Amino acid sequence: MSTNKHAIIRYQSLDRCFKNTGKRYYIEDLLEACNNALFEFDPNSVGIKKRQLYDDIRFMESSQGFSIPLEKIKDGRRAYYQYKDPSFSINNQPLNPTEAEQLKSAMLVLGRFKGLPQFEWVNELLPKLDQTFKLSNQNQEIISFDNNNYLVGIDYITPLFSAIQNNQALKIGYQSFNNPETQYFIFHPYHLKQYNNRWFVFGKHDDYNNMTNLALDRLKQITQSSKHYDTSQMVNFEDYFDDIIGVTKPHDKPLVKIEFHAKPALAPYIKTKPFHGSQKKVKDDETGYTFSIVVVPNYELEKLILSLGEDLRVMKPTFIKETIKKRVEQQYKNY
Repeated sequence: MSTNKHAIIRYQSLDRCFKNTGKRYYIEDLLEACNNALFEFDPNSVGIKKRQLYDDIRFMESSQGFSIPLEKIKDGRRAYYQYKDPSFSINNQPLNPTEAEQLKSAMLVLGRFKGLPQFEWVNELLPKLDQTFKLSNQNQEIISFDNNNYLVGIDYITPLFSAIQNNQALKIGYQSFNNPETQYFIFHPYHLKQYNNRWFVFGKHDDYNNMTNLALDRLKQITQSSKHYDTSQMVNFEDYFDDIIGVTKPHDKPLVKIEFHAKPALAPYIKTKPFHGSQKKVKDDETGYTFSIVVVPNYELEKLILSLGEDLRVMKPTFIKETIKKRVEQQYKNY
């Protein structure tokens, strides 16, 4: 569990102690209360020491924290802690300046997503936050994303997202670019992914045993199905996408180590924006940058290679070189 979550648990525990007028909380009691709260939430927690506790109290008293009205009341050689005002609580306080700035920045970022249907809540929340934080006073865009709000099919994101959350099978109407007629079938959605400014849904097609991905811009209809939700093809999608570039994962192809050579002009772009997480340097000298990746070859990989033109060359294996060579020859014939 993150340090931030630990801190929030400790602040909440101290807040409960400070406002409890029915008991005197000495430093040892506060330490015990904090550690009990941490252990309850996370049995693997190692707890905190007095030094951390004193740091927490100082932070809660500061203007960067909660500006709590804390009293340290002497009791012989010891002292106990309580709020001067028992009705005070950090949960009743307005956001401090740091929290306000963080929220303001976060909402400015989220505001860029207003065109997407799964972010309708942003449209409702922004005006309320505008009143408090004056978010709309910005006279220029601070951040932009590479989204296309006019994409065909983005209206299906919300119902697909809901179906995935609720394990709901769907009846899909789908028209591929290669077939003028709409095909209807039962589909069990597992995962949504955006790639190259297009949205795709991954799941189980009732007529196939392997994972299927559907482009949202080719969906024609979605309705709920009474059929039992089939999870037989469910995978860890983080691992699933680790093996490929893009969204197409051929079921009959193994991982392949592919070596490339980038000319000096292209090399910095390859280094700072790797092709894939497996990218490794082979050689880097005045002739350019040689590197390798380990992926399952697919259509998106070919498109990426071709998009870099004469500045990138496939070194090996031979079958990838030949595939790209044929594509380049065909492209040449177009001119």
